[in-house]
Amino acid sequence: MRERVSPQEWKLRVDLAACYRLVALFGWDDLVFTHISARVPDELGHFLINPYGLFFDEITASSLIKVDHSGAPLHDTSFPVNPAGFVIHSAVHAGRPDVHCVLHTHTPYGVAVAAQASGLLPLSQQSAFVLASLAYHDYEGVALREAEKARLVADLGAAQHLILRNHGLLTCGRSIAEAFQSMYILEAACRIQVLAQAGGPLVEVPQTIIDNIAAQVREVTQGLGAALVWPGLLRLLDRRMPGYEA
Repeated sequence: MRERVSPQEWKLRVDLAACYRLVALFGWDDLVFTHISARVPDELGHFLINPYGLFFDEITASSLIKVDHSGAPLHDTSFPVNPAGFVIHSAVHAGRPDVHCVLHTHTPYGVAVAAQASGLLPLSQQSAFVLASLAYHDYEGVALREAEKARLVADLGAAQHLILRNHGLLTCGRSIAEAFQSMYILEAACRIQVLAQAGGPLVEVPQTIIDNIAAQVREVTQGLGAALVWPGLLRLLDRRMPGYEA
């Protein structure tokens, strides 16, 4: 595959394959039933998504499938595309041109919070980061219907994090690294909430802090955002789950 695509697409493939394996490494995968996509640079309406049937720790840069706006593969592959994955990801990519990566999970802690009427509560520093850019989308069954796409995009709006009620979590980013880091923080916030709710009375983060958290994030990451941790994540992957670059 490397010889058949541009250097820019190959780099994207390597990073996206790494993201799939990191999701497996962190235990966020759900057999084959979640998905991550990335917009192909300079190819309008084309994005990369997983081959439906491969486990996330099996995915490589070459195995990723490039699809068009209708979900049709643009190269030979023996694997289908997850129909629900295509509906969700094509909707976000079409409706949010600023988004280059979309990551969706069904983790137990994420679904637990998605099932709570109050949603994510301001109980931790992690939740403060998320609440600065969070939206909700009501459950409509398995995401197979074209009509749901417009509602999903409208609910997402300009947010970076989306809680799919009774379903799971979704993050989007200007890069694969950004979408992954956003999911890491959202997943942590959900886990902390469920654990905290098992204890005594809760103390909430003041709204005034949440309103100013974005500036604090820029300061603490020295303006690098997710680029601060992505190289380290790749080094971790090289030690624990190598082979994604194939």
